[in-house]
Amino acid sequence: MLSQSQLQERIICLNGPIDDTVSASVVAQLLWLESDNPDKAVTMYIDSPGGSVTAGLSIYDTMTYIRSPVSTVCLGQAASMGSLLLAGGERGKRYALPHSSVMIHQPLGGTQGPASDILIYANQIQRTREQVNEIYRRHLNAALGEERYSLRDIEELMERDKYLTAQEAREMGIVDEILTRRAKKEDADKKKEEGA
Repeated sequence: MLSQSQLQERIICLNGPIDDTVSASVVAQLLWLESDNPDKAVTMYIDSPGGSVTAGLSIYDTMTYIRSPVSTVCLGQAASMGSLLLAGGERGKRYALPHSSVMIHQPLGGTQGPASDILIYANQIQRTREQVNEIYRRHLNAALGEERYSLRDIEELMERDKYLTAQEAREMGIVDEILTRRAKKEDADKKKEEGA
């Protein structure tokens, strides 16, 4: 449950599977925090095995839509859609704790019914896969400051479940820094003054 102090500190915790209910809650929090102060950063802590692609893309789109910069922090795990949200944080403000893990892979899905419906669903999954691959490509290349990854490279990376340590996620460009200790209060206050 979200506490009032977390909102006051502009903290969102995304814990557990990403479904429509979680997405609606996170989106509402992002929109509220932007309306409260659009220039002040939001920090989203992620510990998620992933979940619904559409629910996750709703969160991602809101993160990129609002004016407030969204910093992301992986603690525990950021798998599947959780890793996309981690990578989608504000450039230079995407973090992982030292023993967290990240898992990337292509979107999964399944259906049954008439062959024509299965074909429609397969086409939709392919379009979704292309969207997700483009999001990763854009964020990873921006983080690295170069066009290291082509869409084909991303497709190959995403072909199977790929588990990454925090260090590997940093080297790949999913996160910018590995956090080992929270900044001391006086250091944080000084940073706030410099950024204000």
